[in-house]
Amino acid sequence: MSATRIELEPQLSVQPSSEPEPERRLQPPPLFQLPLPTQDPSEIHQQTQLQPELQSESNPEHQAKPVWINHRRQLLFFLFGFSLCAAILGIIYYMHQNLQNRSNNQADTETPCLSPACQWASTHLFMSADPFMQPCDYFLFTCGSDGLSPDSGGRQRGQGIPGHPQNQKENAVWPERRGRSKERQDRGQRKEKILDRKTVLLQYLREILESNDRPGSTAVQKAKGFYHSCLDTKSIETAGAEPFLTLIQQLGGWAVSGQWNQTDLNSTLSLLMRDYATFPFFNLYVGKDPNEIARGTTKRYIQIDQPDLLIPIEWNSKTQKSQAKTQTLRPFLTSCQRYLALLGAPPSRSMIHVGTFISLSSELAVASAPLHYRLSKGQLYQRMTIKELQSQAPAIDWLGCLQATFHPLPLIEDDHVLLHNLPYIVQMSRIIGKWLNKHELSTSAPLHTFMVLNLLHTMMPALDSRFSETANNLSVALGNTEGVAPRWKHCVLETERGFDLVLRDLLSERTAHREAEEIIQNIFSSFKSKLRELKWTDQKSLQVVMKKVQSLIPRLWTTKEVSSEAELDLLFSKVTVSTHSFFSNYVQLLSLWQKRRSQLLTELTEAADILSVTPFLLGYELLVPMGMFVPHLFHPTYPRAMNYGAMGFLIAKDILHLILPDIYSQSETVHAVGECVWAHYLTVTEKAGRGGVFSLSAAQQQEVWVQYSALQIALQAYHQSLKNHPSDTSISGLSHTRLFLTSFSQVNCDSDPYSELMPLEPSFLITVICAKSDLCPTSLQCLNKTQPHPLQTC
Repeated sequence: MSATRIELEPQLSVQPSSEPEPERRLQPPPLFQLPLPTQDPSEIHQQTQLQPELQSESNPEHQAKPVWINHRRQLLFFLFGFSLCAAILGIIYYMHQNLQNRSNNQADTETPCLSPACQWASTHLFMSADPFMQPCDYFLFTCGSDGLSPDSGGRQRGQGIPGHPQNQKENAVWPERRGRSKERQDRGQRKEKILDRKTVLLQYLREILESNDRPGSTAVQKAKGFYHSCLDTKSIETAGAEPFLTLIQQLGGWAVSGQWNQTDLNSTLSLLMRDYATFPFFNLYVGKDPNEIARGTTKRYIQIDQPDLLIPIEWNSKTQKSQAKTQTLRPFLTSCQRYLALLGAPPSRSMIHVGTFISLSSELAVASAPLHYRLSKGQLYQRMTIKELQSQAPAIDWLGCLQATFHPLPLIEDDHVLLHNLPYIVQMSRIIGKWLNKHELSTSAPLHTFMVLNLLHTMMPALDSRFSETANNLSVALGNTEGVAPRWKHCVLETERGFDLVLRDLLSERTAHREAEEIIQNIFSSFKSKLRELKWTDQKSLQVVMKKVQSLIPRLWTTKEVSSEAELDLLFSKVTVSTHSFFSNYVQLLSLWQKRRSQLLTELTEAADILSVTPFLLGYELLVPMGMFVPHLFHPTYPRAMNYGAMGFLIAKDILHLILPDIYSQSETVHAVGECVWAHYLTVTEKAGRGGVFSLSAAQQQEVWVQYSALQIALQAYHQSLKNHPSDTSISGLSHTRLFLTSFSQVNCDSDPYSELMPLEPSFLITVICAKSDLCPTSLQCLNKTQPHPLQTC
């Protein structure tokens, strides 16, 4: 027994040998003999055992050992064996977990997407901040910030709210930001870096107008020619004010220039309304009567409203009347004088005409009223015949002006119109009559000047930069801090005004209808499932909401019948686009715009608005516009994870806002989820040194619930899509869930009317939703902070 035991033990001599052993001293100890890289670990272990065995046999004097040494060797051997087993078990567990993770990752990534759109998306994702790489910092930064360094700038959402965690110790956290104008920096960064969905759509339309993929129809070529003439600022600057002065002469001259044939007020007004879409004394548009929509009536009416007066107006809540802003009269006067100077008016005459223009504008301003006041007084959608309107406001030839505007439609005195401020219309007629009867002035010269300056305002987009700079200076003096839109955006919007039918068909051709319809249906189905999960205050509220939801038919808002190239060419056959005269092109655009207004009176269906980017309800239909489904927010070749993470979230958020505007008062879940998400946020921000607590308002809790629920709805819809169609591609090797959440992080700062109610960065919702450990591919725990306990699932 003892011999067997000694053979298995390593050589651990504690007594010096009686004789020198030169051969043994020249050999390194077996423990320090390094194995070859190709050797198997089991062979190495056998070698370390074999050498002591041979040595013990060659030295019989070492076989007799004290008992306590043998027990110690047994203990060491036991510990060694136990450690070796533990290490082997650890290696086996690690390899098992690694293989399982690889298996899960392979099952969740499938094949890479290699389309041009995906290649662009891959580059974009690579250059953007990754919420999974820096989870502690990502959600604390302003929306659209590309970097996560202190120098990236920008104001955190919630700054300025008393007690908000991000207001605490701001200078201590980012000392580099001291002395900066944070508000100005924030505005600039948001406008530059955040592409809201409207801007994304306009950029896509820009690409269409600038593309040379195919010649296209004549109508398409004219639309592109109009757009490019708008971009030709050199020709516009060279023309100066001359095109507008020529237009004034065609209309009978102008008293300011000294050459005016004293045209009749109503004849001039009819021309401005018909050919130049200019409405100085009142506004005109076409629309339905909301009182008839409930009965399913599709008839449209001419609607008459108060005008958009050029003079700045403010509402006096004490007198319940509007008035011109006293503090803005001087800059407004300066701008009017500048316009007349640009049009060549002699200084001796311009002051008189500017004075009468401001006086007349002030009188009309007093008669106007803001929308909330008119709503409270029931002044909207007042129905009357044209004949009845003529008796109440006789200064305007209503039938003649309306017939000229909506030519060739036959209008008669018994046709009904809808008014939105009858008291203003009546008072406007009295003011015009008073100015016509003033003997100290040359007949209707002030009224004519008023119409000419309104026409100038209409034509301003087609004039040289001196006019736009004057308008911008006035805007800044009035306190407007928004910058000037880039020229391309201005030109896209102007092109759409006249060539909306052309752009609508071009957009429809490029829209992935099947993929868009699929995501709409899946999101709406997931939305209905979310409603059933809510805890309602009473069953009646649930029944009312569910009845409304069940009756809705969600679909992509497209044109029922796409116009053929021949039809569009015929429609725009009389339009002649000049390459270097944007002014003449713009005049034709205004005429086209007015013709489209006339066509609306007879159309039975709701024409798709290509500039619409939010869903809306029309009867029993929930219509999602085509303008939402454009790159980079959506593309048919993207992995579905990307489309659902971005577009799915936006659609779900819009539906929640549209159908459940006051859900907070109807469901206990809204309060609970809002508080839960907020608790997550406070836990992490307090750990990050941003102490301070304040309670969320009901509106803030609802918005937190809306955005968190929208993310859940989109994710559930995506998972359902995977069940129906298991295969999906990937980008940059990201797993499906991670790609979904990363795609969401690119659009989580989408601007809408409710965005100001969100008390935290929407990207933080990724951290909250990942609190469910089996959902996200990686943990979002802070590396430099330890959490006392796992956060609960909201």
